Amino acid sequence: MRRGLLVALLGALMLTGCSTGADAVDVNNGGEFRFVAGTPAGEVIPIGERAAAPDFSGELLGGGRFDSAELDGDIAVLNFWGSWCPPCRVETPQFQEVYADVRDQGVQFLGLNVKETSEQFALAFVESEGIEFPSVYDPRGEVALAFRDYPANAIPSTIVLDRQGRVAAVYTGEVAQDDLRAVLDLLLAEEG
Repeated sequence: MRRGLLVALLGALMLTGCSTGADAVDVNNGGEFRFVAGTPAGEVIPIGERAAAPDFSGELLGGGRFDSAELDGDIAVLNFWGSWCPPCRVETPQFQEVYADVRDQGVQFLGLNVKETSEQFALAFVESEGIEFPSVYDPRGEVALAFRDYPANAIPSTIVLDRQGRVAAVYTGEVAQDDLRAVLDLLLAEEG
């Protein structure tokens, strides 16, 4: 009986996304980064209520720098992920499929690899899954802190920006491929 309860509890934790409870993690910049239980809910924000996304930058997995100005004028899908996160392992290859279909339509994808114990683990995952879009290596979650007004502190989380660099959709937890395609179709149809 006790073993069955433990299995049920572990299963429930896996369904809520990859979180570490309410424990705060010091990110060495004077702030805290909290992981919270994810939900499979998403929110598309009406045009008149969208706010500008914060500027951010960081080191790319495998080397090089990335600056958010590189997203200017395009729709952008920002996905906060970790190779240690089971829902991310399902979601990231599906994001690659969507990316392959829309990258020539003015849509960029950017992974934000957070809370990874080693860049090598993240690189191995990206290579094994054939992921072609770039990822910022952000082990301390500093970019997620820049998005603190949005729930980017649950892993996985996805934030979609419109062509004007405004937050147009926010997903906490794993995003179904059909849901991601629907929001991108909506944003591609908007006057830009």
